Amino acid sequence: MFDIRPRVVGASPELQARYREVATSTLGHFTDFGAISGLIPVRRPVRLLGNALTVRIPHLDGSVIRRALQLAAPGDVLVIDVAGDERRACWGELRTYAALRKELAGVVTSGCVTDTAELTRLSLPIYSRGASPLTTRALDLEGEVNVPVAIDGVAIRPGDLMIGDDDGLFALAPERAAALLAPALDKQAGEAARRGELMAAYPDWWR
Repeated sequence: MFDIRPRVVGASPELQARYREVATSTLGHFTDFGAISGLIPVRRPVRLLGNALTVRIPHLDGSVIRRALQLAAPGDVLVIDVAGDERRACWGELRTYAALRKELAGVVTSGCVTDTAELTRLSLPIYSRGASPLTTRALDLEGEVNVPVAIDGVAIRPGDLMIGDDDGLFALAPERAAALLAPALDKQAGEAARRGELMAAYPDWWR
């Protein structure tokens, strides 16, 4: 049985726009909560930003992912909890084409991906545990969309703001993201000023 719940709008376009230049390492100076450090991007450089559309699959059966893709809207980040089967790939080339057609902002899975040669050539930001030749199957047994999920001990709710770059991932509730925005931007502004001072004082470092 599938449990398909409505999309959650989550973080506003205005909040997302202000997070466009915020680094995950900046957020990591202010909070541990929401940091997902066990996943890696399929390709670098990478930048991921969008609201979570969550999916939970029951180990072998990945068929509910197709339902999630049908429900997804441009700018969503598909967040897939594989229920502990981290050796198996639930995502590959053909699903990436579907996600690009839907104009998704990215994909995050607690499991693996396959077709990595193709995925590295495509523009969709994807974070995963790694690569695997083992894949999920379309068994049409069960699965859930837009329910709370967990990856690496981080609880992710539908509509949470997903922020990813080369250093890792954060999942923040919209209200938490709003509270962290000002200190994060202030810190980055201070770092930019300090960087300018160092570049002027030590020009040989930047050649």
